[in-house]
Amino acid sequence: MGYFAGLKRLNIILVLMAVTLASPVMGEGNVPTESLDWMAGQWCADSSGTSVEEVWLPPRGGVLVGLGRTHSADGTVGFEFLRIAVENDVQNYIAQPGGDPPTYFARTDGGENWVRFENPEHDFPQRIEYRRDGDKLYAEVAGPGNNGVEVVIRLDFRACENSL
Repeated sequence: MGYFAGLKRLNIILVLMAVTLASPVMGEGNVPTESLDWMAGQWCADSSGTSVEEVWLPPRGGVLVGLGRTHSADGTVGFEFLRIAVENDVQNYIAQPGGDPPTYFARTDGGENWVRFENPEHDFPQRIEYRRDGDKLYAEVAGPGNNGVEVVIRLDFRACENSL
């Protein structure tokens, strides 16, 4: 190999390394949590006498922090600590319903204003998905129900009237 051919090859390798190091991708199919800034806000949904609230703080330091609360006329019936963070080069939705130990759902897909997380080893849900459309946020949780038939629960959130 001639001197100039070797130099050209070295330049190509250096350019590829620079592009790789500058890339915001964190693991295959994963992106920094800042790409999920569209989830931030205080969101409310009402269904059959039950209200669900989710509050998502804007991403900081690579983490989105959230809190969920479900209540009915009888009072609070459930709460959940939530976060989305990159761990082991994978963006994860980390849920702690009732303050239980964390359950991890790895990001499997997403695009502009939508994201999907999955954990096929979890009982229910196994899939969690969020979509933003204007001033609405849609959440969907899904997993196996009776007889192996998939159960899908959809929450149609809107900005809460009594926001923070």
